[in-house]
Amino acid sequence: MLHYQSVGEGKTLVFLHGFLESSTMWDYLPLKELNVRCILIDLPGHGQSPLTDTAEIPSIRFMAQQVLEVLKELKITEFTLVGHSLGAYVGLDLCHLAPCQKLILLNSNCWSDDEQKRRDRLRVADLVYKAKKHFIREAIPGLFGRPNDFQAEIKQLIKEANHMSADAIAYAALAMRERVDYTEEVLANPSRYVFIHGELDTLVSGEQLFLRLPGMRVHFLPNAGHMSHIESRDEVILLLKEEI
Repeated sequence: MLHYQSVGEGKTLVFLHGFLESSTMWDYLPLKELNVRCILIDLPGHGQSPLTDTAEIPSIRFMAQQVLEVLKELKITEFTLVGHSLGAYVGLDLCHLAPCQKLILLNSNCWSDDEQKRRDRLRVADLVYKAKKHFIREAIPGLFGRPNDFQAEIKQLIKEANHMSADAIAYAALAMRERVDYTEEVLANPSRYVFIHGELDTLVSGEQLFLRLPGMRVHFLPNAGHMSHIESRDEVILLLKEEI
């Protein structure tokens, strides 16, 4: 089973971290202010969770099924989910497996990769077997809109990501490459999905969010890149309070 923590009491919020991260990413947010029960889960191959999938093709669905096992263990029947980047991709699949009342997509999107991005995922999967530490050292600063302002945080994130195996990193990259497009599902159920997005995010296009998802609730944070929970933590916690 995946590693998880259950903190607090009340309404249940499930938190799923992003690529190269773990449940410790949520330490940057004062979650106690939400006055809810927080379930913090390490996705397969991240943090303290093992990667056990033996299938030939990596999949987001496998990750979602593993998260579902945790929810069953905890007898959780209703919850709101907060997913950062990869975590939101897993959340989109999980919405089809469990009674998720609302999915908050933090620095993420709901469509599948275009061809260029799919090629990039393959290059990542190949590179981590040749130069994992180099890849991590180069990738993580680029997640920030203002990297010079967060050198200590970047150093810590690099240190943690280096504990991941090349297999786990490659698996996650290829799983994201094969993910399902949920755009129609999101547009058909606008009350169920909310986006929080950094205007400086170069990994997920804010312009595409605006164009592809007309009428959806998208909260833009002007001073944040892909790591909004660090770069605009006060704004993020306020939005979470508002949305839950």
